[in-house]
Amino acid sequence: MSAMAPAALEKLTGLVAATFTPFTTQGEINLSEIGPYIDYLTEKQGINSIFVNGTTGESMSLSVTERKILAEEWCKKAKGKMDQVIVHVGCMSLKDSQELASHAAQIGADAIAVIAPSFFKPSTADVLKTFLQEVALVAPTLPFYYYHIPAVTGVNVPVRDVLEDIEKLIPSFRGVKFSGSDLMDFGQCVSYSQPHWSVLYGMDEQLLAALAMGAHGAVGSTYNYAGCHVNKLILAFEKGDLVQARTIQFKMQELLSYATKLASLSLTGFDLGVNKQLMNELSGLCLGSPRLPVMPCPHAQALSIAQKYHSIFPEQ
Repeated sequence: MSAMAPAALEKLTGLVAATFTPFTTQGEINLSEIGPYIDYLTEKQGINSIFVNGTTGESMSLSVTERKILAEEWCKKAKGKMDQVIVHVGCMSLKDSQELASHAAQIGADAIAVIAPSFFKPSTADVLKTFLQEVALVAPTLPFYYYHIPAVTGVNVPVRDVLEDIEKLIPSFRGVKFSGSDLMDFGQCVSYSQPHWSVLYGMDEQLLAALAMGAHGAVGSTYNYAGCHVNKLILAFEKGDLVQARTIQFKMQELLSYATKLASLSLTGFDLGVNKQLMNELSGLCLGSPRLPVMPCPHAQALSIAQKYHSIFPEQ
């Protein structure tokens, strides 16, 4: 393999947890929780790959320096325990994204992912591909994923258009984290997908629909604390037991619907603050509160959602 050829990693499949960033009570990054966090994911949830410094990880609320420190710690502590660590390096600034991508290659990350910039937004697929290409160029040996999340970025360029001839621009391209609800666009991505790509779905509440469309795996925040159950959903689907797969999917929908309705009463919605506090309650880890402008979730509210979780999934 030449020095410029992308690494030949095993194709990314199954569940990937989008990790929360641990903070201290003073709001600083807390590296001491990362080792126990990884052990919790592997031992309690059956999760063997992680997506760090993404939306769930509050990447846009972190400095470049903080993101480097976190990425290095995640990679170091996951070595020998996790199959793959995908480091999200997307930023509003191309230069910052390039700096993070280059750093990810230096610290032994297994892959990188890039979100579309959302202040000055790319207006076409070609513009977006050019931005992604410029980031990928500085880390040509790392598998590269495009991270599509239009509800957050406001960038609604069809992903299928982004994929068109993308390996001519990015030879290291290996797939998409598709966090959108447009299953037609998603299906076209799967249909166009090359054998060595992974098309990963990111809307936890409708994973089963994406599996039926041919998703190779999934990246999500709820897999941090419900991965053991969703792994059973995937296994049931693969065995052709759609009744069991639907049963688990409906349970996840019941939990998220309950959390959304409860959170809406406090005007927060089921946002990152609620999700992070729920992870604290269910895992026993001390991940802290989110960073402003995301507001922390009231403890009583998270406790109620945790109790709902245990009533829906009494076996854990």
